[in-house]
Amino acid sequence: MNADQSAFLARRKFCFCCIGLAALSAKGGWLSPEDAKAATQNIVNMIRETAATATITTHKLRGNVAVLEGSGGNIGVLTGKDGKLLVDAGITASRPRILDALNSLHDGPISHLVNTHWHFDHTDGNTWLNGEGAIIIAQENTRKHLSVPQSVADWNFTFPPTTAAGLPTEVFAQKRSLHVNGTTLSLDHFAAAHTDSDISVHFEEPDVLHVADTYWNGIYPFIDYSTGGSITGTIAATNRNIAKTTNSTIIIPGHGYPVSNRAELIEYRDMLVQINENVSKLKRSGMSMDETIAAKPTAAYDAKWGQFVVTPALFTRLVYEGA
Repeated sequence: MNADQSAFLARRKFCFCCIGLAALSAKGGWLSPEDAKAATQNIVNMIRETAATATITTHKLRGNVAVLEGSGGNIGVLTGKDGKLLVDAGITASRPRILDALNSLHDGPISHLVNTHWHFDHTDGNTWLNGEGAIIIAQENTRKHLSVPQSVADWNFTFPPTTAAGLPTEVFAQKRSLHVNGTTLSLDHFAAAHTDSDISVHFEEPDVLHVADTYWNGIYPFIDYSTGGSITGTIAATNRNIAKTTNSTIIIPGHGYPVSNRAELIEYRDMLVQINENVSKLKRSGMSMDETIAAKPTAAYDAKWGQFVVTPALFTRLVYEGA
């Protein structure tokens, strides 16, 4: 872990998903339904309040691509004569600071928004960004989940439908290509990874790959089984992302320190594979979920990956569910 990543962990910049999981991890990954509902309701308010004053940090990457850190998932930005294209929308309460950060990069209008999946911390800003002029593009399952009340069992919370202005207007099933600001963007859908709506966005000429929540840099990931996620799909998505990269590719994860690389992504994949094997073996032997958690199948990785809000116990439970 480099100094910048260590600083990230020290800052504890919680996105909505992370704070929701923090509530679960407070009791080893388990809360009563009543406690979980109350905690998540409070967390929704907490994240909106926190986002209202959160610092947005800009990391310039390569060419005209940058990433904004501090409001929900890491936000990719492509600037140029066609206006500003964003990958993910962050949280609405951060709007003034997101605008300041965007204007410091380029004075053009906001023209496009790509949602990498449906979760709140990646789509909450859809409505205001559409009001700024952004065409919203997403995989068709993102629009489906945003169009209806959507429950996430692990958070014991149901999100209301988004506004009409916040819905993606251009959707695709598997692949989509865009050409904006002299850059080709390749959008690629993963069938069942973090959710069933995840995509990657490859800025081809500068070779920057935004893989969103299929990769959590330096922290155990959350897997949303309520909307089609799976541990095996997360591993498959990571293998596909690795295949798209070289040692010079800059990788933007959904959470964690926002600038990564192929070697770190491979390390993440290897961690997922080994923990999945460990948990699957224990489950096949007849161990219950509680017994599997007690066996600590993540122990070899906890010092690096288990120090954030997805605790070793919670991650073991998530893997066990899909093993």
